Amino acid sequence: MILQAKNQLTLQEFLNLPPGEGDITYELVDGQASPKMSPKKFHSKLTRALLNLLEQCCEGKGEVCPELAVALTRRGRDWMPIPDILYISNERLPPDWDQEGACSVPPDLVIEIISPGQTFGQMAAKAKDYLDAKVLRVWVLDTGLWTKRLEKSSQCYC
Repeated sequence: MILQAKNQLTLQEFLNLPPGEGDITYELVDGQASPKMSPKKFHSKLTRALLNLLEQCCEGKGEVCPELAVALTRRGRDWMPIPDILYISNERLPPDWDQEGACSVPPDLVIEIISPGQTFGQMAAKAKDYLDAKVLRVWVLDTGLWTKRLEKSSQCYC
């Protein structure tokens, strides 16, 4: 579902919208406020594990953030996706970055985890949009395939 506006929303109009109801988070896509898929348990646990790993690997080198909006351009229009995780190096961090606002420069890494109801094709297209917007690296993780592979394994890898 997309929040339809009479006119296309600009980035500033989108940022000025009141918060969504409940725990709904919106992304700006093609001038419309589009709800982000709510993560499920496995998705959340995977996000936490990746955050912990990246925090350790990147300590002192930059910022690792979950669910942080990033102001980009997609096909010549304002675009504000909210990746599951992003990493931005100290070299790319703007000195005047408003820590309470969206990330204002393309990150070094964006991680998107495919949720139920999303397809790999949709996420592959989004990954291309990220790369076109000057994000250096994009990881797309398909938890559906991963879960099936883990369910078939009788070994514990802890």
